[in-house]
Amino acid sequence: MDGHFSGYASLFGVPDLGRDVVAPGAFAASLAARGVAGVRMLWQHDPAEPVGRWLSLREDTRGLRVAGQLNLAVRRARELDALLGEGGLDGLSIGFRTVRAQPQRGGLRRLEAIDLWEISLVTFPLQTGARIAAPAQAGAQAPAAASPAGTALAQDIRALAHRMAPPRRAASPSTRPGFRPAAIRPARSARFA
Repeated sequence: MDGHFSGYASLFGVPDLGRDVVAPGAFAASLAARGVAGVRMLWQHDPAEPVGRWLSLREDTRGLRVAGQLNLAVRRARELDALLGEGGLDGLSIGFRTVRAQPQRGGLRRLEAIDLWEISLVTFPLQTGARIAAPAQAGAQAPAAASPAGTALAQDIRALAHRMAPPRRAASPSTRPGFRPAAIRPARSARFA
């Protein structure tokens, strides 16, 4: 592996486990203002663990398409590169501040404008479809279809992550807009998804 990978950090119109739905165009203003160099690549949303840089960030019809390169001079990045190459890691998650959101039916929240700060490689993404594409390897054949046991395990892990997600409470003026990490109680103005 050479540290390069691509995938989707967020999918449009798909509720995450925190019941947020990102609208098409939600990243446009932030990407225009920050540029690709203004969005950090972290491991598990830890600001003490930068692991590389983003080469491209763009919205397409499906979601936020990303391409990045791990910095292989960093020990953690070499570990992540090995995990990516073996299929042991494939999650992506965004860290952002909500700029504009609207409540939707069913307790969902439609995120219409997002100030994107960082995108992390993660073990369990809050948006289960936010994934790194299988890295291409020179001379490698296409991977075989997932076994029924592997598919069942992935479904069990996703179901467990959904059950572990905190229940969605009605937003109060003191928590809206917010940037809340899934596993950590953060400052009121931050969110991970």
